[in-house]
Amino acid sequence: MRYLCLICDYDGTIARDGRCAPSTVEALRRVRASGRKLVLATGRQLAELQEVFPEYALFDRIVAENGAVLYEPASKDGRALAGPPPPEFVDALRRRGVQPLSVGQCIVATWRPFESTVLEVIRSMGLQLQIISNKDALMVLPTGMNKASGLQVALNELGLSPHNTVGVGDAENDDAFLTMCECSVAVANALPALKERADLVTVGSHGAGVEELIEKLLSEDLAGLAPRVKRR
Repeated sequence: MRYLCLICDYDGTIARDGRCAPSTVEALRRVRASGRKLVLATGRQLAELQEVFPEYALFDRIVAENGAVLYEPASKDGRALAGPPPPEFVDALRRRGVQPLSVGQCIVATWRPFESTVLEVIRSMGLQLQIISNKDALMVLPTGMNKASGLQVALNELGLSPHNTVGVGDAENDDAFLTMCECSVAVANALPALKERADLVTVGSHGAGVEELIEKLLSEDLAGLAPRVKRR
């Protein structure tokens, strides 16, 4: 096998409206049964993901909080890959009326209408933080932290190279880890810019698109995509 690991985004990719269809779960089980590894790379906080996706233990590693938290379901071992958000930063956002505001181990998340407010607070406090977009959502993380940085730690633990990975996603925050993967795939509902850069755009959207990719992975190890995979 050339592709030893499948890396998936959650919302908008394997999940539609926050839920993963039973057929997609079954397709993921088939990937595991083939001897390949599964990694989930999501912007969600771990506890939130576990609540909406009971089958999370299908994955060998979960890169949560957009790369800032790494979790191994088999051992239930999780750790933050960055420091916590400064309390004074969170307090300043609340005083400025930024709502809803979600605070994780490392991430602070809100919605796009508050982008200018969040940026003003970061600048006024002189913080080394970055804003990452995810369609209508905004995520604030330490500078340099993204899904690719978290994925690299996960692959190191699994003893795998990015050259043996295929990744699938749908939004801006997936671009970092898709660029890292040997083969990048965008589901049909992905943002146009992501589809332009992908090696494959699925016909199906959301989980149906992932199932389509899995069929190609299991039947031919993506041999048909070899002429398109040029980045590496």
